[in-house]
Amino acid sequence: MFVNLTDVFTDKVKTAVTEAKTELRQVEAGGAVIPVKAASPVKLTFTNSGKGRARVEGQAEVTLAMNCDRCLRPVDRTLRLVFDREVFAPDALEDVPDGQEDQAFMDGWQMDVDDFLRIEIVINLPMKVLCKPDCRGICRQCGRDLNTGTCDCDTFVPDPRMALIKDIFNGNKEV
Repeated sequence: MFVNLTDVFTDKVKTAVTEAKTELRQVEAGGAVIPVKAASPVKLTFTNSGKGRARVEGQAEVTLAMNCDRCLRPVDRTLRLVFDREVFAPDALEDVPDGQEDQAFMDGWQMDVDDFLRIEIVINLPMKVLCKPDCRGICRQCGRDLNTGTCDCDTFVPDPRMALIKDIFNGNKEV
């Protein structure tokens, strides 16, 4: 969905409030495609902050279908997004401060709400997603989900710093 910001950029309207429904169905991040299960309407407030500038404030709630990072079970995560960003009109791009040049969600005088929301979701993705705080993950050898029970695999991992000493004893080398 596109929102026309011409009136806000030209100061004909000092503040504009709108609620936009998103048509976002998936987000790509880190080489993975994350399905969007549900999204609340995006509440946006546009405020003129100078010639060709507007401050975008708003909030949205998005539920993503993700996988647990330890056991790979499906997990639904709800992100509560609160954003506050400044956008620029096409004729004011030469006055853009360093670090704010990227406005991929702007198409001339209009803002693409879906692209804007996609960027906000990627920025706010959690670093690690767990199905529960004490998730035990999967066995490295047999692949069993350790949350459902234990396996009989040997989980001993030797200390790599002791490898030379082990070679001496196993190879019957002289010291």
